[in-house]
Amino acid sequence: MSEKKELVITTRDRVLRAWQNSTELVRDFEVYSKEIDEKEIARMFDKFAEDEGHHAAKLLELLHELS
Repeated sequence: MSEKKELVITTRDRVLRAWQNSTELVRDFEVYSKEIDEKEIARMFDKFAEDEGHHAAKLLELLHELS
């Protein structure tokens, strides 16, 4: 009978997934900012995209450090 191997999710795995999620949010927020006619809400999503871009950049730096 073979032993089941435990799946181990590493810190790098979690940071990679967070970076992927963050870059996806940047794209989504950018699209929302361009599709919404209400200027105040569009500006809000534009700001969210910018903020999330900073998060994505920090996560990418961390990924390079962990490689």
